[in-house]
Amino acid sequence: MNKKNLAIFITALPIGAIGASQVAIAVEPPTSVFEPVIVTAQKREQSIYDVPVAISAFSPDTIERQGISDLVDLGKFVPNLNVTGFSAGQTSSSNPFIRGIGLQDHLITTEPGVGVYVDGVYLGRQVGQNWNLTNIERVEVLRGPQGTLYGRNSIGGAINIITRKPGDEDGGRMSLMAGSRGRLNGDIYSNFRLSDKFAMSFTAAYQSRGGVGRFVNIEDPAKEVGEMQDISGRVAVLFTPNDRMSFLVTADGNRGDNGLRPYDTLIDELGAACRANPGAFPGDPGCVRSNGAVYNAGYRDSDSASNPYDNNTGQSAQINVTNQSYGVSLTADFEINDSMNLKLIASDRHSNYEAGLDDDSFFDNFLAFPEIGEADQTSYELQLTGKTGAFDYVVGLYHFEEEGHNFQNDTTFNCGTPAAPCTSPNGGDFFLHQKVDSDAAYANVGYNISDKARVSAGVRHTKDDKSADTVLFELISESNSRNWSETSWDLSGSFKFNDRMTLYGTVQSGYQSGQYPARPYCLIGSFNFGTLTLSRPNCFVANDNVTARNYEVGLKGQPFDNLEMSIAVFNTDYSDLPYQVSTTAGGGFNTQSIIVDQTSRGVEWESTWAVTDNFRLYTTLGYIDANVKDPNPSAVAPLTPELTASVSPELRVAAGNGEVTIRADYSYRDSMYGEPTSDPGRLTFIDSRDLVNVDISYRPADGDWTVAAYGRNVTDERYDNARLNTGDYVLVMLSNDPSEFGLRFTKEF
Repeated sequence: MNKKNLAIFITALPIGAIGASQVAIAVEPPTSVFEPVIVTAQKREQSIYDVPVAISAFSPDTIERQGISDLVDLGKFVPNLNVTGFSAGQTSSSNPFIRGIGLQDHLITTEPGVGVYVDGVYLGRQVGQNWNLTNIERVEVLRGPQGTLYGRNSIGGAINIITRKPGDEDGGRMSLMAGSRGRLNGDIYSNFRLSDKFAMSFTAAYQSRGGVGRFVNIEDPAKEVGEMQDISGRVAVLFTPNDRMSFLVTADGNRGDNGLRPYDTLIDELGAACRANPGAFPGDPGCVRSNGAVYNAGYRDSDSASNPYDNNTGQSAQINVTNQSYGVSLTADFEINDSMNLKLIASDRHSNYEAGLDDDSFFDNFLAFPEIGEADQTSYELQLTGKTGAFDYVVGLYHFEEEGHNFQNDTTFNCGTPAAPCTSPNGGDFFLHQKVDSDAAYANVGYNISDKARVSAGVRHTKDDKSADTVLFELISESNSRNWSETSWDLSGSFKFNDRMTLYGTVQSGYQSGQYPARPYCLIGSFNFGTLTLSRPNCFVANDNVTARNYEVGLKGQPFDNLEMSIAVFNTDYSDLPYQVSTTAGGGFNTQSIIVDQTSRGVEWESTWAVTDNFRLYTTLGYIDANVKDPNPSAVAPLTPELTASVSPELRVAAGNGEVTIRADYSYRDSMYGEPTSDPGRLTFIDSRDLVNVDISYRPADGDWTVAAYGRNVTDERYDNARLNTGDYVLVMLSNDPSEFGLRFTKEF
C-alpha cells in the first residue's frame, strides 16, 4: 500500500466513529465500552489518560492475540518504534529504536538509547535478555526522553515490563502451542497463598522453533540457520508481615541455545560502478579501493549460498549461538502513613553469551570473529512517594554499577585466497572491558490546581564514572577513565475536559553518558611496532555526554463512547549524539562514532474504535522527520522508518455455547537506512515491509479454556533487518520471522 494512502486511511477511520457516536450520545447517557487502563509509568499507579507522556500499553490478552512473543514483535505495533535483533549473530538480542534513537550494537562500552526495565529494574545489556512476554501483567512503551524518573539511557524512551505479583489472586494458567517450522511452545503460571502472610508465584516457559535455512557445507550440523530454543523461569515470594509492610523476592533465569541468525554478505556489488566505468574513477586504478578486500582476494557473491537464508560457512564452531541470564531482586514496600510510602528496589543480575560471525558467509575462513561476552550489574533504588493536600511527589536515590567484557579469540581477518585458502586464524585476539558506576538523585512534584488542571515538575542529577581497557593481538593495550554529570528536568501541564479526555503539554530533557569506541582497531595507527609503544593521545577516548530536549503536546482519552484515542506531536533536539560507523581498517573490524546533532519532529496516533458491540478496530500511526545536522549532506538517522503503522480489526461472534474471536494484525514499517548515510553507493538502503498476523480463537461461555488457530507473517514477507557496509563487504542482516501457522491451547485454573 502507498504510504501516503495508508496514513490517510488510518487517520480517516475515526470519522466513522464520530458520526456513529453522535447518534448514540443523543439517545443514551454517556457510557464507556472500554476497560480502564492503569499504568505505573511515573512510579505510581495512574490512569493512562492522566500520564503526560506518549505511552502504549499491552495487556496479556492483546500480546497473545497479536502474536507478540518478545520485544522484536512488540516493535511491529507501536508508533515510531522499530526493533532490530542481530547483535553478534544472536537470535536472542533486541535493539529498540524509538523516535530515531537506539543502538545497533552490543559490546560492553556501548549504551542503548532506549531503557528496558523489568519491575523497575534496568537491564543494562540486551543480548541474552530478550524477555519472554508470556505470563506478564502489562508492557508499557514510553516515547520521548524519560530522563527525570528513568535516568540513564532513556533519551529515546523506555520499555517497562511488569510481571504479575504473588497473592493478587489464587490460580494460574497453562498454554501450549504447536505449529509449522517445528514450533513448540509451552508455559505455565501459578499464583497461590501459602498463608495469610506469604504468597508465591512461579512461571516456567519453553520456546522452540526450527530454522529458516541450512548450513550447506557442515556435515550433520547441530543447528539450522535461525533456529531458536529458549528455557526460562521465574519464582516470586511475597511476605506481608502487616498491612503496612511487604517484601517481594524474585529470582529469574533463561537460557538460549540457538542457530546463528540469517545474514548475507554482498561482495560483487562493491566496486561495480568503478568496474563498469573505470574512467570515472581516476584515483582508483584497477578499482582496488572500490572493490574491497574480499573481491580483490578473488571471492564473489557466487561463493555464498544461492538462497540468502542458507549459509555456506565452513566454520562448524560458529553455527551455534548461546546465551543465558539470571538475577534476583528485592522490593520492600513500607507504608509510612496513609499518604506516604517508601520503596526499596535492589537487584543483582548476570548475563553471558557465546556467538560471533563468519562474516564472509562462504566456505573458506577469510573473515571470522568468534566472540564471548558477559556482564554483571547491581542496582539499588530508594523511592519516597506521597500526597499532601493538592501536592503529590516522587523522590528517589539511585545507584547502578556494571562490569563486563567481550572477548574475540582466534579471529580471522582478510586471510587467504580461493587458490590458497587460509589454514589457521591470522587475526589474533581482541579484548574489551568496562566498569561503570552511576549515581543519581531525583524528584518529581505535581500540583492539582483544580479538579481539571494539573502541573508538575521534575529534576534529576546523575553522575557516571567509567573506566575501560582494551587489548589487541595480545600486544596493543590501552586504558582510560572519565566521568560525566548532568542535570535533567521536565515540566508538564494537563487539563481534563472531563473524566475521559485530557490535553497535556510537556518539556522533557534527557541525558546519556559518553561512550568509548566499541572496536578500537584505530589504535593500530598509533602503535610503533618497532619500539612496541603506543602514542598518546590516541583514539581510545570517550565522547561527550548526549543531551536531549523534547517539546510535546498530546490529547488522549475517549472523545466518544465508542472511540478511545491518543495523539501526540513532538519536537526533540539532541546534542552530541554518537552514530556508529564500522570499517575494516588496519588489522581488524574498527567501530568508532561520529558525533552529530539531530532534531526529530513527528506525530503519533493510536486508537480503538468499537464499531459495534462485537467489532473493534485498532490503529496506530507514527510519522517522524529526523533531521541530522552534519557537514555530510547524506547524513540520516539509521534504522528509522519515516512512517510506521498498524491496523487490527477484531470481530467477536457467538458460536454455540461460546464465542469466536477473529483478529488480523497488519504492520507496516517504511524504508530506512542501515547506516547514518543515505548515499546509495553505500548499499545500506532497507526496503519497506508489510506483515500480517491472524488469530482465530474459541472460548466457551463461562469456560476456563481457549483454543486458537494462528498465522504469523502469513504472506511470508522476507526483509532486511539491518545493513552494514565495512568498506570491504556489506553485511545484510535478514529477518528471522518467516510465515508460521499453528494451534494454541490455553487453560486457566
